[in-house]
Amino acid sequence: MRILFTGGGSGGHFYPIIAVAESLRDIVKEKHLLEPELFYLSTNPYNPGLLFENGITFKKISAGKLRRYFSILNFLDLFKTLWGALFSLWEVYKLYPDVIFGKGGYVSFPVLLAARILRVPVVIHESDSIPGRVNLWAGKFAQKIALSWPDAAKFFGDKVQDKIALTGNPVRKDIETPITEGSREFLHIEKDIPVVLVLGGSLGSEIINDILIEGLPALVEKYAIIHQTGKNNIEENTKTGEAVLFGSQYKDRYKPFDYLNALAMRMSAGVASVVVSRAGSTIFEIAAWGIPSIIVPIGEKVSHDQKSNAFAYARTGSCEVIEEDNLTAHVLLAEIDRLMTNQTERQRMITATRAFYKPNASHEIAEEILKIALSHEIEK
Repeated sequence: MRILFTGGGSGGHFYPIIAVAESLRDIVKEKHLLEPELFYLSTNPYNPGLLFENGITFKKISAGKLRRYFSILNFLDLFKTLWGALFSLWEVYKLYPDVIFGKGGYVSFPVLLAARILRVPVVIHESDSIPGRVNLWAGKFAQKIALSWPDAAKFFGDKVQDKIALTGNPVRKDIETPITEGSREFLHIEKDIPVVLVLGGSLGSEIINDILIEGLPALVEKYAIIHQTGKNNIEENTKTGEAVLFGSQYKDRYKPFDYLNALAMRMSAGVASVVVSRAGSTIFEIAAWGIPSIIVPIGEKVSHDQKSNAFAYARTGSCEVIEEDNLTAHVLLAEIDRLMTNQTERQRMITATRAFYKPNASHEIAEEILKIALSHEIEK
C-alpha cells in the first residue's frame, strides 16, 4: 500500500501532513496492517528530520506560482508548472499510489493533475476559511474533502457537499499538549509573573516584531515576553531589545528566540496566559492549548486567507483581532492588559477554544485515507 502526500512548502501545509502520517502509523499498528509506503512530493522537504522520523520518502518537483497581482514571474512560472506537471505525471505513474492526500497550495497542483489523469483516488484538506484555487479545482474530483472551517464548505458548491467533512485542522502530537511542569525553570522565567507568547509564524513577522519592541519597556514591567522572532530577525531583535531595555531592572523578562522547537513551544504554551499570533495554522495550535489570543492577520494585499481566518476564529469567541493598520504599541499593550485582568473574558475565551478545537482531526483524515487506499489496492 502506497500513500502519497503533497502540498505547499510552508509549515501550514507541511505539519498537518506530518500529523496525518503519525495517525496513519497509529491506526496501522492498532489494526495490525502492513506498514504503508509513504511519499511526499513538493518543491522542498521543509523539515527532513520529521520526514525521516515518520518514514516518508521525499521527491522534489517543480511548481509555478500564480500570483494575485501582475508580475512577469506569473508568465515565467507557467513553464515551471508545465515542467512540474510532466515530471509529476511520471513520478505518480512510477509510484502509482493507492491514494494521494493533497493539502492545497500551488505546489500540489502538478501532483493532483497527475492524479486526475491517472485516475488515482484523491483526498484533500483545506486549512483556510476561504479555500485556495487548487483545492477548489481538486474538490470537483476528490473522493473526500476535509475542512478546518465550516465557512469553507459553501465555496465548493452544492454538487460535492456529500463529500465534505468538517474535521478541523490536524495538529502534531508533539506540539498539541502544553507542558507546565518545569517550564518556568526551563525558560528562566520568575515564578509569579504572567507570560505573553508572541508568534509571528515560521518566518517571523517584522511588523509584530517592531511594534513589540516599541512597547517592550512598558510590557516587561508587568509581563515576561517569549518572542519567536523568526530566524532572519533574531539578531536585530535581540540587539534592539537590549538597547530599549538598557538599565531596566526587568530586562531579563524579555526572551527572544529565533525558532521554538516542539519542546520549547510546549513549554512556552505551558506558561503563557495570552498568545499574540498571525492567523495561519498556528490558530489551531493555540486552540489546542486552550489559551486566549490576540490575532494579527497579514494584510489583505499579501494574504486574503489570514484576515478571513482571523475573523472566523474571532466569531467562535476564542480570540480578539487587531488588523495591521490598527496595530500600535499602545493598542497591543491595552489589549494584553485587558485579557490579563478580565478573568471573565479569559474564561469565556478558554471555553470557546475547547469547543472549537477538534482533537481527532488527523485520526479522522487518516482513517478515510486508509479506507480508500485499501479499497484501491484490492481493485488493483
